[in-house]
Amino acid sequence: MAELTDTTTIRESVRDAAAARAAADNAATGCCGDASGCGTAVALTDERGQHVFGGSLYDAAEAGEGVPEAAVAASLGCGVPTAVADLHEGETVLDLGSGAGADVLISAQRVGPTGTAIGLDMTDEMLDLARRNAAEAGAENVEFLQGHIEDIPLPDASVDVVISNCVINLSGDKQQVLREAARVLRPGGRFAVSDVIADPDMDEATRADMVKWTGCIAGALTREEFASALDAAGLVDIEINETHRVHAQAGSAIIRARKPVGDRAARAELP
Repeated sequence: MAELTDTTTIRESVRDAAAARAAADNAATGCCGDASGCGTAVALTDERGQHVFGGSLYDAAEAGEGVPEAAVAASLGCGVPTAVADLHEGETVLDLGSGAGADVLISAQRVGPTGTAIGLDMTDEMLDLARRNAAEAGAENVEFLQGHIEDIPLPDASVDVVISNCVINLSGDKQQVLREAARVLRPGGRFAVSDVIADPDMDEATRADMVKWTGCIAGALTREEFASALDAAGLVDIEINETHRVHAQAGSAIIRARKPVGDRAARAELP
């Protein structure tokens, strides 16, 4: 278990897996599925053959017109955060761990030319891929930034919505990720992500397995831990709803919250 207590070790392992996936023919974002050659035991389908990760979770209507099929197919996320983010014209959206850019491009369509969709990723390979997909889509209201989700390179109160697709669980410091998400949200801003939620009884062998960490299982918070971290970050109206099982001891969930307007938001941002 010791190797999974070091944030740098975890980040390097996740980066290596993402870079390897981006170099493959079907480069992907989010968890590293077993078809990728990244060395993870997590499959895109469950034992019944039903898809639990990947671009097949998006239907044609959700993806929208103009988003390259390759960008959607490249997703190895566990859900469709843009389906529940309730995006509006003119809003600024930030996608944490944007990978190949599918959710950024979908968001860009939803917020329109007066809005902005921003993708944040730490790997050069994924950023290059995302920018190629954006160019193919002709999207002009998108921006891709390099950085870590634990240290978002954006000013305070600069975005209306934070989304993410099965990436927060990959961080070695998820509480810091949520604090950063709360920091960059404007008062009244929304947090709407898909992520893996661990069962409370997930065994220690699974927790200690780096392969299962890069496969989006071992690092997952429980429902109670995620809700507590969101609350500690100063977010309110927390909702965590499981959508489907992705592992014997974990499920995919839609997680939503809101940054309050007023005193609580100000207190949460104090050092």
